[in-house]
Amino acid sequence: MALPDPGPNTLMLPDIGVGCFSFGGGAYWGEQSPKDVDEVVGRALELGLDLFDTAETYNDGASEAALGQALAGRRNSAQIASKGQPDFAYRGTLRERCEASLRRLKTDYIDIYMLHWPLNSNAMLHYTDDLEKLRNPPTIVEALETMDRLRAEGKIRHVGISNFGVAQMKEAVAVGVPIAVNELAYGLLMRAAEAEVLPFCDECGIGVFGYMPLSQGLLSDKVSTLNELPPARTRTRHFRGDRSGSRHGGKGFEDETMSTIEALRREARTAGIDLSDLALAWAISNPRITSVLVGARNLGQLERNFRATQIVIDPALSRRLEDITRPLALCLGNSIDYFQGLEDSRSY
Repeated sequence: MALPDPGPNTLMLPDIGVGCFSFGGGAYWGEQSPKDVDEVVGRALELGLDLFDTAETYNDGASEAALGQALAGRRNSAQIASKGQPDFAYRGTLRERCEASLRRLKTDYIDIYMLHWPLNSNAMLHYTDDLEKLRNPPTIVEALETMDRLRAEGKIRHVGISNFGVAQMKEAVAVGVPIAVNELAYGLLMRAAEAEVLPFCDECGIGVFGYMPLSQGLLSDKVSTLNELPPARTRTRHFRGDRSGSRHGGKGFEDETMSTIEALRREARTAGIDLSDLALAWAISNPRITSVLVGARNLGQLERNFRATQIVIDPALSRRLEDITRPLALCLGNSIDYFQGLEDSRSY
């Protein structure tokens, strides 16, 4: 699918992009073999899945470095999306951070360079404890104007944002710098964006990258209880707020989440499709989603992800999936920041 704003640097993007959070290895996903990264990148390019999504914060830059190494000699066949931290989005530091990403990626340009989270103190708390920064976050004007200058210099091709709600997107659009894409959580268990954010992006010609379409493994046949998941993956509002690492502080919706997953599994078995394939195919089928981002740690996972692009979901099945997940969506609310409570969302 093409990004909505055609021009000399128009990007034609695949239905599925490769999420690179695990690349380089780190505490969140564990060790990651460079050989597996190289094989995943090479095979993805062969399959036409040429969009690779990374960020400077993924494994403290190791993700970008691993991707850059794997793309050596084939950079021009790939489209790279990367993201800068909000606590460095000031006019004086954003350029430096972008140039550091370029060095790690071993490239002269980044196809889509995004702000990783909105520019507010609540978002910055997860990156810094610098009181001066927390009191005076960077403005959207200085961030986007700096990114626009980087684009004029050829260091990035498109400007993007990530996890921005409608009010924040309105502020960004008002700056006058063309915004190509908003990256946000989207999947059968994460449908908050449908209420307001996706329609607004459509209205403004802003593409959408949907991440966590499988809810970090929940939408598979591997998880029988939520307690099987590591603490890093039990932090969203689906889970109790007293779990380790949780920030939302609410009661969560664990019973509702598991009953929804079990109902989806029954539907998948009836359709003769693996649940993960069905969930990916459903996300891909939304015409307002430009590309769905999903991680692949090895060739087997990549091939399974690609399999979903070959599945055409019957409209009646799609409606049943939406009916199954609607009650949970209503419980979770319309905030697209699933890691925070509704009252202190970083996205609004």
